[in-house]
Amino acid sequence: MAEIAAICQINKQITYHLARHSFATEICLTKGVPIESVSKMLGHTNIQTTQIYARVVDRKLSHDMNVLERKLRTMQGGTPQKVG
Repeated sequence: MAEIAAICQINKQITYHLARHSFATEICLTKGVPIESVSKMLGHTNIQTTQIYARVVDRKLSHDMNVLERKLRTMQGGTPQKVG
């Protein structure tokens, strides 16, 4: 993993746990893989263990929506227009 980090110019120690977490959140859950499938891939016997990863994705989604809202305000020169 250190070799991959060096190639990608990541200046952080990449651990087994970080790799599993990134796989579950960034590669699987954010791309629409069902949580039940991610749970099996990670070898979790209890889906509640996998739901911890889903909460991280929910927080990221909320953050990303706030970023989008700020960008829309900037583009429109004020408050975003309500749709619908």
